[in-house]
Amino acid sequence: MPRTPFNVLFVCMGNICRSPAGENIFRHRVTEAGLEKEIRIDSAGTHNYHIGKGPDRRMCATLQGRGIASDGRARHFTAQDFEDFDLILTMDDDSHARVTALDPDGGYRDKVKNFTSFCTRSDNQQTEVPDPYYGGTDGFELVADMLEDGCAEIIRRYQAGAL
Repeated sequence: MPRTPFNVLFVCMGNICRSPAGENIFRHRVTEAGLEKEIRIDSAGTHNYHIGKGPDRRMCATLQGRGIASDGRARHFTAQDFEDFDLILTMDDDSHARVTALDPDGGYRDKVKNFTSFCTRSDNQQTEVPDPYYGGTDGFELVADMLEDGCAEIIRRYQAGAL
């Protein structure tokens, strides 16, 4: 079993849509599974565009429609996050590249995973979680579907001792 608390970080570009949605969905599912004392969750962005801002209102509405609270404040990913987190989940290839660039020796690369590697449903087999920021409601729903799918798999693997 991983160390307790097991620390999970969701990372996207600005930390206002995908990564806080991942953080909030995962927190909701962790609480439902009774694992809130074992797993700590946070999110961050690879760019500093939105530091201190709350999650995008459209993503909040999408999560609220699913009975999931949405909170948090945008922050920037830093090299310290490699020390503080056991699993770092990137939403897309650019975020993955920017995160791993802060680890020049590669000593933490095993902690950094593409979130989509946890998606199990056949309709979620994309290589990236798409950024819904410039789209409509359907994009936010797609992202929430992908995040719910992958978060369920992360919990399953955690409970099986496979993380």
